[in-house]
Amino acid sequence: MKVFLAGGTGVVGTRALPALVAAGHEVTAVARSSAKAELVGRLGGTPTTVDLFDPAAVTAAVAGHEIVVNLATSVPPLARSARKKAWAMHGRLRTDASRTLVDAALAAGAARFVQESICFPYLDAGDRWIDEDGPVDHDFWGYAPAGAAEQETARFTASSDGGVGVALRFGQFYAPDASHTVTMNRDLRRRINPFVGDPAGYVSQIHGDDAGSAVAAALSAPPGIYNIVDDEPMVRREAGRAAAALLGLKPPLSFPGWVWNASPPSAKAIMRSLRVSHDRFTAATGWTPAHPSIRTSWPTPSAPTPEVSS
Repeated sequence: MKVFLAGGTGVVGTRALPALVAAGHEVTAVARSSAKAELVGRLGGTPTTVDLFDPAAVTAAVAGHEIVVNLATSVPPLARSARKKAWAMHGRLRTDASRTLVDAALAAGAARFVQESICFPYLDAGDRWIDEDGPVDHDFWGYAPAGAAEQETARFTASSDGGVGVALRFGQFYAPDASHTVTMNRDLRRRINPFVGDPAGYVSQIHGDDAGSAVAAALSAPPGIYNIVDDEPMVRREAGRAAAALLGLKPPLSFPGWVWNASPPSAKAIMRSLRVSHDRFTAATGWTPAHPSIRTSWPTPSAPTPEVSS
């Protein structure tokens, strides 16, 4: 099938694109520069240049495609991630661009729309497992765009003639070429636990390779929302220790729990305990992560890095 892919040159996209090609699909991927276009070509896709905020241009670019996948993001570096303004472009991609892509997919008569989302808006559940029916908080400004993107995905399902909209709620990404992972490794060398929040709270992860394979698997999923995480969510204290051990470092030091309990609501929103399950997606598609836990998969300097990265 012909797939239109937005966000095909990012950490997830560079894994999703070859996974889609390997599954037998023809992939057209958005590239914003000549270097990105070359990258798309090396990964087996056909590059195209289009402004995702230009409805007419997007509609023209998507025409003739049977599947539309939106992985477009603009996540700021960790050093600026606490600033609301730093997330402005990311928010536009989840709201304006998602709406434009759904409109274009409907105009093209596409059979499927796949949207990247996140699992962080789930409410704190302590040590309980969280499935897709768990309550979410999309009122927080940092999570509102994800809620908007999921609503657009549902609109595709409701508005198309038999079309399928699928939203993938990813856990926290990690990969050798992910800038956030590089920053977190730097913190670990300073004995700072980069898994921020209550040391006894759970954090759900997903390796970039597994995120990419999940995108390809989503082409066989029924309509709906699915969690994409690894098998073993870990409490933050143990996650930091596991990553440090693979780096050959001493265990990092964590701030005591009372520090996080005294944090303002905006900070607590990104520090929830999230023990998320992927069982529903696995049951629907047969997908399982090749990297079940950061205990054995956390990227180290000796870990292989993809030939190309973004």
